[in-house]
Amino acid sequence: MTGTPGASSTRDGEAPERPPPCSPSYDLTGKNKVVTVDGMRVKLQIWDTAGQERFRSVTHAYYRDAQALLLLYDITNKSSFDNIRAWLTEIHEYAQQDVVIMLLGNKADVSSERVIRSEDGETLAREYGVPFMETSAKTGMNVELAFLAIAKELKYRAGRQAGEASFQIRDYVESQKKRPSCCSFL
Repeated sequence: MTGTPGASSTRDGEAPERPPPCSPSYDLTGKNKVVTVDGMRVKLQIWDTAGQERFRSVTHAYYRDAQALLLLYDITNKSSFDNIRAWLTEIHEYAQQDVVIMLLGNKADVSSERVIRSEDGETLAREYGVPFMETSAKTGMNVELAFLAIAKELKYRAGRQAGEASFQIRDYVESQKKRPSCCSFL
Protein backbone atom coordinates (compact mmCIF):
# COMPACT_ATOMS: atom_id res chain seq x y z
CA MET A 1 0.00 0.00 0.00
CA THR A 2 2.10 2.89 -1.23
CA GLY A 3 0.41 6.24 -1.71
CA THR A 4 -1.62 8.79 0.15
CA PRO A 5 -4.70 7.31 1.68
CA GLY A 6 -6.67 9.91 3.58
CA ALA A 7 -8.35 9.19 6.86
CA SER A 8 -11.37 11.38 7.38
CA SER A 9 -13.73 11.68 10.31
CA THR A 10 -16.37 14.22 11.28
CA ARG A 11 -16.55 15.87 14.69
CA ASP A 12 -19.02 13.28 15.99
CA GLY A 13 -16.72 10.44 14.93
CA GLU A 14 -18.82 9.35 11.97
CA ALA A 15 -17.17 9.50 8.57
CA PRO A 16 -19.13 11.20 5.81
CA GLU A 17 -20.32 8.72 3.23
CA ARG A 18 -19.43 9.86 -0.24
CA PRO A 19 -18.37 8.24 -3.48
CA PRO A 20 -14.88 8.79 -4.84
CA PRO A 21 -14.63 11.96 -6.96
CA CYS A 22 -13.69 10.06 -10.09
CA SER A 23 -14.99 7.62 -12.61
CA PRO A 24 -15.91 4.13 -11.34
CA SER A 25 -13.45 2.71 -13.88
CA TYR A 26 -10.59 3.88 -11.65
CA ASP A 27 -9.13 1.41 -9.20
CA LEU A 28 -9.48 3.66 -6.15
CA THR A 29 -10.01 1.70 -2.96
CA GLY A 30 -12.21 3.07 -0.18
CA LYS A 31 -12.74 1.35 3.16
CA ASN A 32 -14.10 2.22 6.57
CA LYS A 33 -12.28 1.33 9.77
CA VAL A 34 -13.68 1.82 13.25
CA VAL A 35 -11.18 2.37 16.04
CA THR A 36 -12.09 2.63 19.71
CA VAL A 37 -10.29 5.42 21.53
CA ASP A 38 -10.87 5.81 25.26
CA GLY A 39 -14.26 4.12 24.93
CA MET A 40 -15.34 6.26 21.97
CA ARG A 41 -15.81 4.81 18.51
CA VAL A 42 -14.06 6.78 15.77
CA LYS A 43 -14.91 5.85 12.21
CA LEU A 44 -12.13 6.44 9.71
CA GLN A 45 -12.91 6.55 6.02
CA ILE A 46 -9.80 5.51 4.11
CA TRP A 47 -9.14 6.13 0.43
CA ASP A 48 -6.09 4.47 -1.08
CA THR A 49 -4.68 5.77 -4.37
CA ALA A 50 -1.62 3.50 -4.12
CA GLY A 51 0.42 6.52 -5.20
CA GLN A 52 -0.66 6.04 -8.80
CA GLU A 53 -0.13 9.08 -11.00
CA ARG A 54 -3.51 8.59 -12.68
CA PHE A 55 -5.16 9.62 -9.39
CA ARG A 56 -3.12 12.79 -8.94
CA SER A 57 -5.86 14.93 -10.52
CA VAL A 58 -8.57 13.66 -8.13
CA THR A 59 -6.57 13.63 -4.90
CA HIS A 60 -7.10 17.39 -4.51
CA ALA A 61 -10.78 16.73 -3.77
CA TYR A 62 -9.80 14.28 -1.02
CA TYR A 63 -7.25 16.65 0.50
CA ARG A 64 -9.86 19.39 0.89
CA ASP A 65 -12.10 17.27 3.13
CA ALA A 66 -9.55 15.05 4.87
CA GLN A 67 -8.83 15.60 8.53
CA ALA A 68 -5.89 13.17 8.43
CA LEU A 69 -3.58 11.72 5.79
CA LEU A 70 -1.31 8.70 6.02
CA LEU A 71 1.53 9.13 3.57
CA LEU A 72 3.25 5.84 2.71
CA TYR A 73 6.39 4.92 0.85
CA ASP A 74 7.86 1.52 0.12
CA ILE A 75 11.21 1.00 1.92
CA THR A 76 12.30 -1.22 -0.99
CA ASN A 77 11.53 1.40 -3.66
CA LYS A 78 13.57 4.62 -3.84
CA SER A 79 11.21 6.39 -6.24
CA SER A 80 8.28 5.95 -3.84
CA PHE A 81 10.35 7.69 -1.15
CA ASP A 82 11.50 10.38 -3.55
CA ASN A 83 7.85 11.15 -4.43
CA ILE A 84 6.97 11.94 -0.81
CA ARG A 85 8.12 15.57 -1.08
CA ALA A 86 5.84 16.14 -4.08
CA TRP A 87 2.89 14.60 -2.22
CA LEU A 88 3.63 16.77 0.83
CA THR A 89 3.79 19.88 -1.37
CA GLU A 90 0.34 19.06 -2.77
CA ILE A 91 -1.03 18.32 0.67
CA HIS A 92 0.19 21.68 1.99
CA GLU A 93 -1.34 23.39 -1.05
CA TYR A 94 -4.76 21.70 -1.09
CA ALA A 95 -5.48 20.24 2.36
CA GLN A 96 -6.88 21.97 5.41
CA GLN A 97 -4.21 23.84 7.34
CA ASP A 98 -4.66 21.66 10.44
CA VAL A 99 -4.73 18.28 8.65
CA VAL A 100 -3.00 15.51 10.61
CA ILE A 101 -0.22 13.92 8.56
CA MET A 102 1.71 10.77 9.38
CA LEU A 103 4.61 9.37 7.35
CA LEU A 104 4.87 5.60 7.10
CA GLY A 105 7.67 3.50 5.62
CA ASN A 106 5.94 0.29 4.52
CA LYS A 107 7.25 -3.25 3.89
CA ALA A 108 9.35 -3.35 7.06
CA ASP A 109 8.93 -7.14 6.92
CA VAL A 110 11.34 -7.32 3.96
CA SER A 111 14.24 -5.39 5.47
CA SER A 112 16.69 -7.55 3.48
CA GLU A 113 15.45 -5.70 0.36
CA ARG A 114 15.57 -2.29 2.03
CA VAL A 115 16.88 0.63 -0.04
CA ILE A 116 15.57 3.43 2.22
CA ARG A 117 17.09 3.56 5.69
CA SER A 118 14.78 4.12 8.63
CA GLU A 119 16.91 7.15 9.53
CA ASP A 120 16.06 8.71 6.15
CA GLY A 121 12.34 8.39 6.89
CA GLU A 122 12.85 9.87 10.35
CA THR A 123 14.84 12.79 8.91
CA LEU A 124 12.16 13.56 6.32
CA ALA A 125 9.42 13.37 8.95
CA ARG A 126 11.32 15.76 11.24
CA GLU A 127 11.82 18.15 8.32
CA TYR A 128 8.05 18.34 7.78
CA GLY A 129 7.13 18.10 11.47
CA VAL A 130 5.12 14.88 11.14
CA PRO A 131 5.24 11.62 13.10
CA PHE A 132 6.95 8.64 11.46
CA MET A 133 7.08 4.89 11.83
CA GLU A 134 7.75 1.86 9.73
CA THR A 135 4.95 -0.59 9.08
CA SER A 136 4.23 -3.85 7.35
CA ALA A 137 0.87 -4.23 5.65
CA LYS A 138 1.74 -7.91 5.18
CA THR A 139 2.35 -8.74 8.86
CA GLY A 140 0.32 -5.92 10.42
CA MET A 141 3.33 -4.46 12.22
CA ASN A 142 2.44 -0.94 13.49
CA VAL A 143 -0.61 -0.71 11.22
CA GLU A 144 -3.07 -0.63 14.11
CA LEU A 145 -0.82 1.85 15.94
CA ALA A 146 -0.91 4.22 12.95
CA PHE A 147 -4.71 4.17 12.82
CA LEU A 148 -5.03 4.44 16.60
CA ALA A 149 -2.65 7.42 16.76
CA ILE A 150 -4.60 9.23 14.04
CA ALA A 151 -7.91 8.43 15.73
CA LYS A 152 -6.60 9.63 19.13
CA GLU A 153 -5.50 12.92 17.56
CA LEU A 154 -8.87 13.42 15.84
CA LYS A 155 -10.76 12.58 19.05
CA TYR A 156 -8.59 14.96 21.03
CA ARG A 157 -9.22 17.78 18.56
CA ALA A 158 -12.97 17.16 18.53
CA GLY A 159 -13.27 17.34 22.31
CA ARG A 160 -10.51 19.79 23.20
CA GLN A 161 -11.32 22.04 26.14
CA ALA A 162 -9.75 25.45 26.70
CA GLY A 163 -6.60 25.16 28.79
CA GLU A 164 -6.41 21.38 28.35
CA ALA A 165 -2.95 19.95 27.72
CA SER A 166 -2.57 19.08 24.06
CA PHE A 167 -2.26 15.54 22.77
CA GLN A 168 1.13 15.04 21.13
CA ILE A 169 0.79 12.44 18.37
CA ARG A 170 4.58 12.20 17.84
CA ASP A 171 5.18 11.53 21.54
CA TYR A 172 2.36 8.96 21.60
CA VAL A 173 3.74 7.12 18.54
CA GLU A 174 7.28 7.10 19.96
CA SER A 175 6.14 5.82 23.36
CA GLN A 176 4.06 3.05 21.78
CA LYS A 177 6.82 1.97 19.37
CA LYS A 178 9.16 1.46 22.33
CA ARG A 179 6.73 -0.86 24.12
CA PRO A 180 7.52 -4.54 23.61
CA SER A 181 5.41 -6.06 20.83
CA CYS A 182 3.16 -3.04 20.63
CA CYS A 183 0.82 -3.11 17.71
CA SER A 184 2.88 -5.53 15.75
CA PHE A 185 1.48 -8.85 14.74
CA LEU A 186 4.66 -10.69 13.80
